[in-house]
Amino acid sequence: MTTLVLEADPTSVSIEIVSGKLIVNLQDARQLVIPLDWYPRLQHATEEERQNWQLLGGGYAIHWPDLDEYIGVEGLLAGRRSGESEKSLQRWMATRRDTQVSKQLF
Repeated sequence: MTTLVLEADPTSVSIEIVSGKLIVNLQDARQLVIPLDWYPRLQHATEEERQNWQLLGGGYAIHWPDLDEYIGVEGLLAGRRSGESEKSLQRWMATRRDTQVSKQLF
């Protein structure tokens, strides 16, 4: 059996969200293209929320503070989708609706 040995840890230098896809640009010039439906919080986010991201740990992960979404680059390379349960996602979406209603009232 062979074991995969990475020459360097995968790190991101930038991201884009275009046409329902998360595009992650890696330090070694590769690009990962991931469907947004793999990450429902990103899929349901506003454009403004999607654009508010930051790289963590020198590019080892991407964080969207407005969405409480954290995605590791290594997980993307491994093909891991969001592990959030449907129940958790529904609670999060209900909180968003409540917040939007409150903003409209004031």
